[in-house]
Amino acid sequence: MLVSILLWLVAGLSVLALVIVACLVAATLWIAAKAERLVPASGNFVEIDGSRIHYVETGEGRPILFVHGLGAQLHQFRHTLFERFGPGYRLIALDRPGSGYSVRARGATGRLPEQVEIIRRFIETLGLERPLVVGHSLGGAVALTLALEHPGAISGIALLAPLTHPEAGAREKAGLLYIRSRLWRWIMAYTVAIPTSLRYARQTLEFIFAPQGRSRRLHDRWRRMARAEAKPFPCNLHRFRSGRTGSWPHRRAL
Repeated sequence: MLVSILLWLVAGLSVLALVIVACLVAATLWIAAKAERLVPASGNFVEIDGSRIHYVETGEGRPILFVHGLGAQLHQFRHTLFERFGPGYRLIALDRPGSGYSVRARGATGRLPEQVEIIRRFIETLGLERPLVVGHSLGGAVALTLALEHPGAISGIALLAPLTHPEAGAREKAGLLYIRSRLWRWIMAYTVAIPTSLRYARQTLEFIFAPQGRSRRLHDRWRRMARAEAKPFPCNLHRFRSGRTGSWPHRRAL
C-alpha cells in the first residue's frame, strides 16, 4: 500500500514537473514570437565563418561602426545616434554574434578573440575603409581588442562606458548567465531565462546602465552642458582620427 502511494506520488510530481516545463517552453516561444513581431529584423544579413550577422547601415562617407554591449542589440545606437549625424558618414551597427538577430556558428564559444575576429572579417566583407569603431560596455572591450590585434583595420576607437579590466567576482555577479554546459544553457534558454529576465528587467537595466558614484554627477553635468551647447554629437568624433582613442568614465556595465 505504501509503495503504491509513493509510486503515485512520484508519478504525480513527474507529471506536474512536465506540465511546468511545457508551460515555460510555451511562454518562452510566445514571448520570442511577440518580440520578433514588435522588433522585426530590419537590416541585412551576411555570413561570416558560419555566423549569420545582422546589421543596418545608412549614409555615405567616412565609415563608423557601432558595437553594442551585453544584453543589447543594434537599435541601441540606431535609434539614439544615427539621426544626430549629418551628411558625410556611413553609419553601420551590427548585432554581435548571439545577440539580436545574429546567430553564432555551430560550436562557437562567443569568447572575446572570436568576436573580434568576426568583427574584423565583417569590416573586410563590407569593404569598410578603416572605420572608426564605437564600442559601448562589452562592445568597448571588443573595440579595444580589435585595436590591439588589428590596428591597421581601423582608424580609431570611441569608447562609451567600456569594460577595460577584469572585474573581481564577475562570475558570481553574472549568476545564471555563466553556465559552462552547452546543454544546460539550451535548457535554460528555452525554459526560465526569458520569463525571469522580464520579471527583473527594470532592476537589471538600472544595474547595468545607471551611472554610479562620481560618474552619476559627471553624467548630470555633461547633460546640462550638452543642452547648453546644443551641438550634435558627430562634431566631437573628429578628435578620434589618426587612431586616437577616447572614452567616457566607466559605469557599472559589462
